[in-house]
Amino acid sequence: MLERAKETTRHGKHTYVEYARFADDLVMLINAHPRHAGLLGAVTRRLRDEFAKLQVEINEEKSRTVNLACGESFGFLGFDFRRIRSLRNKWRPQYTPRLKKRTALLRKLKDVFRRYKSQPVGRVVELINPVLRGWVNYFAIESVCISFVKDWVEKKIRRHMQRSRQQQGFGWKTWSKRWLYGELKLFNGYKVRYQTASKASPA
Repeated sequence: MLERAKETTRHGKHTYVEYARFADDLVMLINAHPRHAGLLGAVTRRLRDEFAKLQVEINEEKSRTVNLACGESFGFLGFDFRRIRSLRNKWRPQYTPRLKKRTALLRKLKDVFRRYKSQPVGRVVELINPVLRGWVNYFAIESVCISFVKDWVEKKIRRHMQRSRQQQGFGWKTWSKRWLYGELKLFNGYKVRYQTASKASPA
């Protein structure tokens, strides 16, 4: 049904109805041009009719309609999506890790630092590296949040080593970045994967 809706509203290479689905999460994207004013209501009614036939209930608390043109955003698969002006003054999509996802990561890492505060730093690195690798591999398409996480982890590691020496501060002159990431093998795969907009594939 969704594929038919896309083709029915297609104009050349442009589609005025798009969608993305993962498991039972679904996002519908509808062109906001005034000439398509009836699409939102038509698509919403059709979706509800199809779900009713399948005896699938919609989670009304989590389902909502947002207007990206008014600065609103929506969450999907751990990201917040909105539209912003590019440096060339053109509209483009922006997607950033949801704040609660970053908070959950930092909370998990804090627990490791707390539980292993008396352990050698090498042991701590062994425990946090897989956590960082998994999180960054998923969310590394946005630079600001990734940079924040990298700086936060580096400071926590430095404080851990300083405390083992019963010293304050971060040991900026004692341990270089090259030593942290080269010799200590602290995770350093924070390269951001910049992506361009592409046509969504059918789910």
